[in-house]
Amino acid sequence: MRRRIKVHVRNARYIVYKETLVDYKEHLWTFIGSFLGIGIIGLLNSKYFTAYDNLFLIGSFGASSVLIYGAINSPLAQPRNLIGGHVISALVGVSIHKLIPGEVWLTSALSVSVAIVLMQITKTLHPPGGATALIANIGSDKIRALGYFYVLSPVFTGVIILLLVALVCNNATSHRSYPKNKAWFKIWKRKYR
Repeated sequence: MRRRIKVHVRNARYIVYKETLVDYKEHLWTFIGSFLGIGIIGLLNSKYFTAYDNLFLIGSFGASSVLIYGAINSPLAQPRNLIGGHVISALVGVSIHKLIPGEVWLTSALSVSVAIVLMQITKTLHPPGGATALIANIGSDKIRALGYFYVLSPVFTGVIILLLVALVCNNATSHRSYPKNKAWFKIWKRKYR
């Protein structure tokens, strides 16, 4: 019994040690990628939109940055999930807002719930997509006034910018490889290798 406890303690110490190691190169590339991704979107927002519009930069992009620059091997961070999750969620959010105008509590709950289920069905689950659906309902008047244009800009164009930066930054060194599945764009294949 004593020997088993020692083995478990040794294994736990090893796991804690491995999980708490600081990899400066990994952190540097995570910083560079997220800074460039959000920075480019923010720069475009400030140059081409007035200071009060804020239509090109939405909160769910911050959460996506955590996944695609910080947890690049996560299945939820892959390009198919990034693009599909945001676009599906934006479509759902706008559609439900148009079907049930004026009931924010209902449209918010319904948008997030339907978006999650559709992302599960299409194998494009991306947690920030829930926020994208929610923003379509609780965002500013200008965001809600965009209607289905919200799906194209800011959502689709912003996601493409984040993806392009992720492809460059996450493949800039030999110890990082993104995406995990090099055939991610084959939407007709539902399983990852």
